Amino acid sequence: MIDPKIIRDDIESIRKLLERRNMQGAVDVDQLKAVDEERRALSLKSDELREKRNTLSKSIGQLKSQGKNADDAMKEVQSISDEIKKFSDRLEELNEKFKDLHLSIPNMLDASVPAGKDDKDNVVVREWGKKPEFSFTPKPHYEIGTDLGILDFERGVKLAGARFYVYRGLAASLERAIINFMLDLHTKEHGYTETFGPFIVNDESMTGTGQYPKFKDEYYRMERDGLSLIPTAEVTLTNIYRDEILDAESLPIYLTMQSSCFRREAGAAGRDTRGLVRVHQFQKVELVKFVDPETSFDELEKLTANAEEVLKRLGLHYRVVLLCSGDVSASSTKTYDLEVWMPGLNRYMEISSCSNFLDYQARRAMIRYKKKGDKPVYLHTLNGSGLAAGRTMAAIMENYQTEDGQINIPDVLKKYM
Repeated sequence: MIDPKIIRDDIESIRKLLERRNMQGAVDVDQLKAVDEERRALSLKSDELREKRNTLSKSIGQLKSQGKNADDAMKEVQSISDEIKKFSDRLEELNEKFKDLHLSIPNMLDASVPAGKDDKDNVVVREWGKKPEFSFTPKPHYEIGTDLGILDFERGVKLAGARFYVYRGLAASLERAIINFMLDLHTKEHGYTETFGPFIVNDESMTGTGQYPKFKDEYYRMERDGLSLIPTAEVTLTNIYRDEILDAESLPIYLTMQSSCFRREAGAAGRDTRGLVRVHQFQKVELVKFVDPETSFDELEKLTANAEEVLKRLGLHYRVVLLCSGDVSASSTKTYDLEVWMPGLNRYMEISSCSNFLDYQARRAMIRYKKKGDKPVYLHTLNGSGLAAGRTMAAIMENYQTEDGQINIPDVLKKYM
């Protein structure tokens, strides 16, 4: 969540933020302002009444010690207490409403984020490598996999419905090799600590990273248990330090985790209905950072470079795209997407998003750090895919396909097969 001081001191900046993000109407700014003003006024009035009650309570004791009648004072104290109770009930209601509105406000955007409505307005920052050339018409990965008998979409549908799949043989071992390669690269060369945690989390965790409450319908939730399947290991890793104060000397903290990810893809109707590009369950290696606020934008560049290194070593042509204001996620202040070239699909495909969240997640999850002699303050969090394993395999299948329908394995993966 954003700093509440912005709501009190610069409410118009929130209107401008929503307009810049193309999210007009996502938050009722007038209601937000009115609720905040009323709750602060009630809080002040309650404090004044408590002070008055305390003074009267002392006078009652003095009157009784002097043998005087204290009935009127006692009645007034009771009347004030009733009024305080009424204010407290209303204040509790207002605080809950303010919290809901506050949580719905997206993060402030960095000045370097280009203006735009959607992904068509994103800006290509750089490219690496070249598109492969073929002496034949390249096939999409789902045709290659089906022909080889290693991708079974029909049985995936039988087991769970649309956008599910079954791996067999080479596909299963190739994805496992990709995951192990990425974990080794990030832990042995990039300084991340491999971590493993729950794929099922509570509502506090989903709220901490920004998925709840606003986007609850987009995720798989077990209502009876109050638990949800994670859409990304970002949720698990970030919330490891929820409600904690870290020692400043422990920063930066780099964590990586391989997990299954689960997404409803509610807004993807009709898009990428075939193959591994947009599915309900997939494997991903996640990268998460906890850093000093002064370093977070430098850390974003390093994080992006860490994800890029995977594609470079796999020899896959890609480009880095800076997301525009209308395409950046609500929690992020600035995001780079890595888009890998897919010759069979004849287009670029997002394979990683690398984001700086400033203190937006830290405020929601109450993650702070403390320098010796100072008060605790919010740190900054970042995360990125390092990479999505299924999409990486799809890219390898399309870029390393042969004319006879086979797949060459990148050299860097062979020792993992």
